[in-house]
Amino acid sequence: MIQLISDLHLSADDPALLDQFRQYVAQLESGDELYILGDLFEYWLGDDAVEFLGHLQAERLLSSISDRGVQLNFLTGNRDFLLGRSFADRCGMNLIADEHILNVGAERILLMHGDRLCTDDIAHQQFRTMVRTPSWQEGFLAKPLVERDAMAKLARYRSEDGKAAKTPQIMDVNSTAVDEVMRAHRVRILIHGHTHRPAVHEIGSADGAYRIVLGDWAPGPSWIRLTETGLELQFAGTCKRLAFRGGANGRR
Repeated sequence: MIQLISDLHLSADDPALLDQFRQYVAQLESGDELYILGDLFEYWLGDDAVEFLGHLQAERLLSSISDRGVQLNFLTGNRDFLLGRSFADRCGMNLIADEHILNVGAERILLMHGDRLCTDDIAHQQFRTMVRTPSWQEGFLAKPLVERDAMAKLARYRSEDGKAAKTPQIMDVNSTAVDEVMRAHRVRILIHGHTHRPAVHEIGSADGAYRIVLGDWAPGPSWIRLTETGLELQFAGTCKRLAFRGGANGRR
C-alpha cells in the first residue's frame, strides 16, 4: 500500500499533532510506502537542531516506522527545506527531489510540495529562490542555533503578516505553471500539498488530467491512499475517489 501526507507542521508547542501522526502511522505495515510531501515540521533550523526544536520524539517515531519495514520517502517543503541527509539517515528515510515521478501500475504520477506552483506570489518565489541557493544555506547553517531560530521566527512572522495583504488567488497555484510542469513530465496526475485546500481538480486543458491536493492536519489528518486502480483522498471526514484509466468506478 502507498500513502501520501503533507503539511503536518509538527511543533513542540502542539504535541497533539504528533499524537495524531502516531495514531495514523500505527496502521502502516511492513512493505507499505509512505510519501511525506513537505512541511512535516513547522520550521527547520538544520539537522543539528532536533533537540533544540523539541523534535526528538518525532525523530524516534519516524525511526520506529522505518524499523517496522515501512519505506519512508521525504520531499522537503517551504518550511523544512533545510532537512538533510543526516536527519533522514537517522530516521531511515529516503530523500526525494521536488517533481518526483511515482509509477503506480500504468500511471506516472508527479509529486510536488506545491509552493513552486504559486507563481503569482512573487514575494514567496523570490524568498524561495534565495533560500534554496547553496551559499545561503551554508551561511545560515554556520550560524549559532539561537541566531538561526531568531531569523526563522522573523521570517515566519513576516510571512504570516504578508498573507493578510494577499488574495486567496495569489496564494494558490497558477494554472499555467501547473500545465507547464505536467507537460514537461508527461503526466496526467499531479499530487501536491502546501495550499491547505484539499480537493480533486479536473484539469480542463488536458483530457483526463487531474490535480489532487492534500490537506493540512490542523482540522484533522489528511492522506491519500494509492493503488494500481485509483486513489482515495481523505480530509475532514470526507473521502474523494479517483479511478485511474481502466479503473472500474471513475471519479466520485
